[in-house]
Amino acid sequence: MHPARLFIVSGLPGSGKTARATQLVERFGGIRVSADDLFERLGLDLWDERARARLEAYQRELTAEALRSGTNVVVEWGSWTRRERDQLLATARRAGAMAHLVFLDEPVDVLWQRISDRGREQAVGSRAITRDDLVGWSASVERPTDDERAGYDTLPPLRAGERPGDPSFPYCLLYTSPSPRDQ
Repeated sequence: MHPARLFIVSGLPGSGKTARATQLVERFGGIRVSADDLFERLGLDLWDERARARLEAYQRELTAEALRSGTNVVVEWGSWTRRERDQLLATARRAGAMAHLVFLDEPVDVLWQRISDRGREQAVGSRAITRDDLVGWSASVERPTDDERAGYDTLPPLRAGERPGDPSFPYCLLYTSPSPRDQ
């Protein structure tokens, strides 16, 4: 039996987290864990940080249980800080699971276009995401460092011809646009 895998899918709104998380579940099996999905289903305000913290803590417990039972888990929370990612990595390691980081880093203009096109963020919450929100969040995201990347397990590309990321960072999947900080 192979150890379970934890995939941490990290990125800002509109970066493609749900699409990538869905691909990972299709390829490796397991479950996808998304706080935003529950917020939407329960009609909660996406901006309610206290509710988000409680929900993610509960989902972290479920993730640990699933990993211990041998089930792969794809966590799609955004995980913008190293602290958040380190907590998830520690959860995987305590469960004896492999861990992979998928960091999606798109230019603000791409994120804004995607969010504008889908309108999902406007449907749930006390207010819609603005371009200014994205600019601020992009500046505050803690992008993975070489040291952080080294803590993750290697994973092959998802599909033929798809590159796993920058070849200088072989310890994680790293999907980035050519110039992620373009605004």
